[in-house]
Amino acid sequence: MPEQDVQAAHARSSVTPGALLGALLMVAAMMSVFWSQNAAARSLPDFTRLVEENSSAVVNISTTTEAASQGSGFHGSPFDERQLEQLPPFLQDFFRGPRSPFGGSPRSQQPRRSMGSGFIVSADGYVLTNNHVVEDADEVIVRLNDRREFTATIVGTDPRSDMAVLKIENAEDLPVVSVGRSKDLKVGEWVFAIGSPFGFDYTVTAGIVSALGRSLPSENYVPFIQTDVAINPGNSGGPLFNLDGEVVGINSQIYTRSGGFMGVSFAIPIDDAMNVFRQLRDSGSVARGWLGVLIQEVNRDLAESFGLKRPRGALVAEVMPGSPAEKGGLESGDIVLAYNGEDVELSSDLPPMVGRTRIGETAELTVLRGGREISVDVAIGQLPEDGSQVASSTPDADASGAASPLGLSVETLPPETASSVGVEGGVVVSGVSRGPAFDAGIRARDIITEINRQQVRSVRDFREVVSGLPENRAVSVRVVRQGRAIYLVLKP
Repeated sequence: MPEQDVQAAHARSSVTPGALLGALLMVAAMMSVFWSQNAAARSLPDFTRLVEENSSAVVNISTTTEAASQGSGFHGSPFDERQLEQLPPFLQDFFRGPRSPFGGSPRSQQPRRSMGSGFIVSADGYVLTNNHVVEDADEVIVRLNDRREFTATIVGTDPRSDMAVLKIENAEDLPVVSVGRSKDLKVGEWVFAIGSPFGFDYTVTAGIVSALGRSLPSENYVPFIQTDVAINPGNSGGPLFNLDGEVVGINSQIYTRSGGFMGVSFAIPIDDAMNVFRQLRDSGSVARGWLGVLIQEVNRDLAESFGLKRPRGALVAEVMPGSPAEKGGLESGDIVLAYNGEDVELSSDLPPMVGRTRIGETAELTVLRGGREISVDVAIGQLPEDGSQVASSTPDADASGAASPLGLSVETLPPETASSVGVEGGVVVSGVSRGPAFDAGIRARDIITEINRQQVRSVRDFREVVSGLPENRAVSVRVVRQGRAIYLVLKP
């Protein structure tokens, strides 16, 4: 055999079983990655059919508001002022400025125009959208994707939930959305929106549910759905769909630092929206349950001071006089842990629960008081229209002043001050130096009404309570600041 053939045969014979097995495993791994990538691609949702089936019930809403005065330098833009504020600064200047193609001259007296989205929920012509889309509008035009246009009547609005109900008349064969249940939503679930961002009709965007039950400062009674679906000015009032083609929310707001979409958008849950819709349709107004308390979040230090193993619940900072809460026996310092059997994990969970309760219905609250859980029954009242409640009190005065080892000095609370803020007794902080009180957040002019769950009605009470405070343990302090009661945590 030639030498070359001998060397080749030797090389072939040198392939060991181990090397062959390794090569096979490498090929198998590569095939596994290939197939897993294909499977992942196939698992992504296809929105084509869903959009075709549901876009016909989504509408474009345009409004016209007649100019009220010559003081405004912004007329005729396709965006209302709230939508305009979400645009980048240079675009705000463009649409507001004298060179705006929509008429920026304050003397032009052109009507103001805005755009938004909505959707049809009944065959007889009811349309849901956001309140800020139609607020103060003199004319509302609803346009379908088959190019039919109708003048709509505003049936009712609810600024607290940012919702509006419209009605179009003399329309036949109206497409209607399928309404789902937002309470069945799960974080991570795919959702998509159809709307008119920046006036581009029937734009489709998709994403996932990022969080549930979000509370925003301006709307305490709405447990918003947070998503990463791209929402921009013009999407407001449009529907948020799940993968069953059901509406689960109404796109309402975005969080932005740039003026445009930044990955955080908020939708009104459809369960809450339909409740508002039925009330506006039937009576033209919305009645919400009212407890009559001011609440705050329970953080780790407050949980420790009240004897909770972990932060949870809603801490009652103040009970309004004459409110359902006062009549039912709730007290400041109570921590609401459950409402009608439903756990209250965050303080923001409580207002929507109360708001959904029927007026006059008795609600069972599980509260932590004095280190033990008790049950309190409260007959729910109706939330006042302006959200206000007149408070009155009889102050308890003391003529002396005092300083304390906590690093603060206190004085007698003047009767007129006590009356103006609605407290019965207490001491006013006249000065704070570096020390436990300053670290706790207590400041001059704060009114202290309670320390370590003990009432402080006078300077004498203050001295006695402070002298008996436990060492090296966090205690709660109730202060009234600018008319609002809050709890702080003091570590002597």
